[in-house]
Amino acid sequence: MFETVEIPVWVVWVAGLLAFAGLLDRILMPSVRWYLRRRFNRAINRLNDRLQLQIQPFKLTKRQVMIDRLAHDPAVLEAVIEHSTEEGVPYSVAADMAMRYAREIVPSFSAFAYFGAGITFARWLSRALYRVRLGYVDENALQNMDKDATVVFVMNHRSNMDYVIVTFLAASRSALSYAVGEWARVWPFKQFIRSTGAYFIRRKSRNALYRRVLARYVQMATAAGVTQAVFPEGGLSRDGALKPAKLGLLNYIVSDFDAAQERDVLFVPVGVNYDRVLEDRVLLAAHRGEKTGVFFKIWVFLHFITRHMWLRLIRRFYKFGYASVSFGVPMSLKDFVADKAEMSHERMTGELGKELMRQVGQVVPILPVSLISTVLLDGDQAPLSQEQVQTLAREELERLQANGAYMHIPRRNLDYAVEVGLRMLVLRRALELKDGLYHFKPQEEDLIRYYANAIAHLR
Repeated sequence: MFETVEIPVWVVWVAGLLAFAGLLDRILMPSVRWYLRRRFNRAINRLNDRLQLQIQPFKLTKRQVMIDRLAHDPAVLEAVIEHSTEEGVPYSVAADMAMRYAREIVPSFSAFAYFGAGITFARWLSRALYRVRLGYVDENALQNMDKDATVVFVMNHRSNMDYVIVTFLAASRSALSYAVGEWARVWPFKQFIRSTGAYFIRRKSRNALYRRVLARYVQMATAAGVTQAVFPEGGLSRDGALKPAKLGLLNYIVSDFDAAQERDVLFVPVGVNYDRVLEDRVLLAAHRGEKTGVFFKIWVFLHFITRHMWLRLIRRFYKFGYASVSFGVPMSLKDFVADKAEMSHERMTGELGKELMRQVGQVVPILPVSLISTVLLDGDQAPLSQEQVQTLAREELERLQANGAYMHIPRRNLDYAVEVGLRMLVLRRALELKDGLYHFKPQEEDLIRYYANAIAHLR
């Protein structure tokens, strides 16, 4: 019993390491987790004191907990049973499919990722590419929003830069939860985008089970007061014009809304415009029906990056003009439902989509390139001097402003704005300057019309 037992040294080391790991797991790690959680809660409280719209506990819930809640929601379980019956698959297979959809959709919000890396990157990229300006804002209406209401920013979709610029300009108001398409589900963007609170959607999916899982997530987030940002058009505008609303996400919100409940839903119209859309050539090619597959897009992207890095190296890089965002007056869903009480659900949702897009269109800011493009298309495409363009632009702007439109006029000087617009179109090779006259290039009419379409609904 008291005899000496020889043990190899490596066994002692392994046993020591296991004992140390057990000590960490049972004694030290709980204390560390408590300390970090306390620091995290303090950081969130400081953020909420600074933000107009607070970060809701729903966004801070552990991702696995949210996945389980979503996958086991009564409406989702009912959809699982329906899918199992209709498709003739075992219930367990349908349930696993719903769980997979839940994992795909549910984000993993990180305050550090959003307000640290996310906002910093959005600010840097926005300012590196554009002269970013805040357009029309009804500050009183935004400041007086019901603090308990769920706020949904409703935006037109001009470019993938919309996510970046709106996030940057709305950073002092709240953390926005975006619905992003399939493009964002690729490495290395996927994990970072998910950590900013965005959730992925399959825009073209017709799978009833997937749609039910997505609907329940949107409804749960809305009921919990999560601030969201949606693009009712459903995708980028290929011709630059404002498109009718697709009612998917709006229908999910409205179908679960009870006007008698305490929490209202406020829709804030947001209008975005650019002097240059980064994807304009790709979008126009797609609009013409040309092939724009993955390799085409990668080639265009690489060519764009290479060219502009070279221009920066030789110090001939110009920013892509102005980018402007306007915020309209919030619209209450409770008030809208009360006014349309006699309508069917489908018709009411359709009317809501039309009204939101009308309000979004009304706050789309006019920028120099859009104004100059409109003037050029109205003429007979004869060569014009800068003074002639200035006269026509002033007349057109007066008509647009009479309809309630807002224009960001750089330096508060319309003549300078015209100069900016003309310079941008010359750099894009849509216009040619010869002997003091600007010549319209017929082969670039599609490009000029693309930018004119951005404000065509305001005329």
